Amino acid sequence: MMSSLSWPVGTDALALADLILRGELSAHEALECAIGRVARTDPSINALCNPAHEQARSQAFTLDAELARARRSSDGLVRLRRERPFFGVPMPLKDLATAARGLPSTMGSRLFGRLDWSLDSALVARYRRAGFVLFARSTSPEMGISPATEARAYGGPTRNPWNTAFSAGGSSGGAAAAVAARIVPIAHASDGAGSIRIPAACCGLVGLKPTRGLVPSGPLSGEGWGGLATEHVVALSVRDSAMALHLSAGSDPGAPYSAPAWHDPMPGVLAPGATLGQLRVALIDSTLEGTPVHPEVAEAVRAAGHLLESLGHTVTPARPAVRTREMLEPLVRVVASGTAMAIDGHLARRGRGLAEDELEPTTRSAWEYGRSLSAPQYLSALSTLHALSRRVAEFFTPAGDAQAGYDLLLCPVLAEPPALVGRWAMNNPDFLDYRLGANGIMGYSPFCPLANMTGQPAISLPLGVTATGLPIGVQLVGRFGEDARVLALAAQLEAAQPWIRRLPPVVAS
Repeated sequence: MMSSLSWPVGTDALALADLILRGELSAHEALECAIGRVARTDPSINALCNPAHEQARSQAFTLDAELARARRSSDGLVRLRRERPFFGVPMPLKDLATAARGLPSTMGSRLFGRLDWSLDSALVARYRRAGFVLFARSTSPEMGISPATEARAYGGPTRNPWNTAFSAGGSSGGAAAAVAARIVPIAHASDGAGSIRIPAACCGLVGLKPTRGLVPSGPLSGEGWGGLATEHVVALSVRDSAMALHLSAGSDPGAPYSAPAWHDPMPGVLAPGATLGQLRVALIDSTLEGTPVHPEVAEAVRAAGHLLESLGHTVTPARPAVRTREMLEPLVRVVASGTAMAIDGHLARRGRGLAEDELEPTTRSAWEYGRSLSAPQYLSALSTLHALSRRVAEFFTPAGDAQAGYDLLLCPVLAEPPALVGRWAMNNPDFLDYRLGANGIMGYSPFCPLANMTGQPAISLPLGVTATGLPIGVQLVGRFGEDARVLALAAQLEAAQPWIRRLPPVVAS
């Protein structure tokens, strides 16, 4: 029997659930282990907030009672493994607007204070059915509009477990830091312009942004940022990401988008030795304009390309006919409009205006810029993004010729290794300069927004490392609706170059 209140730090979420279902650890003990790891480890990285431990303890005890009943049934354990494969696994929710009973959110902001919900979002309800025990929130930059997690609302930045002088990324930085430090094996995250993939890359994790419309966003919202944003997880393993998507996929009633039907990759194409055939992969080791990225990033992408070739795939240097600025300028208008809508709505509900110190300078500027845009300007920005998406679609599947084009795109997640803490602090009073200026985010993260614009699935994989030991994420972008293929190829790469046993200096004890 395993010693009480512990599980090995190299255990992924499905393996942890298996330990619980086998009786080596109870759901309550797994939760107490996670809570203990928070107490001992989180002061170093500042990844979690808004604890809901008593509610989580009640849920864990309920799961333990359910497991005891299942053991008295001839098929009880089989049913639990099938229906609740993450049975008893502790998981935090990102501190944004994902509704969950008993888990208040601050939106990473002093303005919003404490948002409480009387219901679960469709996604959270599916997570609970899957067996997850939701016990806290994970930190986010204010309103999720930064590639680093340094919100003043949390009293300090969220730090990278691989080197605490560096950022854990954003906006799902707390989620990634908590998983990288092995406080938990999996965490909820969201992605509107790279916010799953950027922190996954910074922290050495698997981070999938699913196809638009595949994961539900209701019932309280229909879309995020004009369809740019979606939700999923950051995880230690590809199989955890795949199973979490399997259990959450499918639009909810009234959804404005509906992705192609989900084709379950579990266990088929993720099984060892599964065959994908010869895939056509386009490789980008520079920016979309052809200018160099950081040499260690470029080398990591090229090494991933060689690994794909060794697995039997065809890798060709090629890039879609779209440029970074023409994509990011309309995207920033949509993000600013969404930010302004959320702030205006909150101010209207509380019945008083904005105080001077309630927003960080960059967020205040985003609010002001968003409010300055007209309805025609907002719709024009969306129209531009849609037109660019059709251009990218031609790169993957030329009209009328499904046998041409590329199956996947291999490219960096970020143009550089992880940033130092403070580089993307939201103290710039000019939101457009912060995003698009000469020293802005556009140069640091020119790749991720492509898949948000088009709605395609994209995954960050921890396939590279700098000379100083920081992770480098390499990204695979698939055709719209082909999440299963992206995950299957990711699983091939994981099997060829395993990463789960690599541990950062800050590891939960």
